Amino acid sequence: MSENEQSKEFTIVVNGREKIVAQRELSFTALVALAFDNPPNTGNTIYTITYRRGEGNKPEGTIVEGEAVKIKDGMIFNVTPTDKS
Repeated sequence: MSENEQSKEFTIVVNGREKIVAQRELSFTALVALAFDNPPNTGNTIYTITYRRGEGNKPEGTIVEGEAVKIKDGMIFNVTPTDKS
């Protein structure tokens, strides 16, 4: 395997900002970290993550805490914090 194949980078968009990642799969937690430098966390904060332009048979959907999603160039993620009061 060539060095180029091992270090493939993907350009994705998280909350309207372009990000470059090297992972083939990103977790819920990693996406929250990409979306916010200092994630809002009041102890009651939950996040909703939606995506589009994804892989194969599931090009769009949502990710919940504990899940991960396969990354593809050009994927778009929206990460929204909600205060569950």
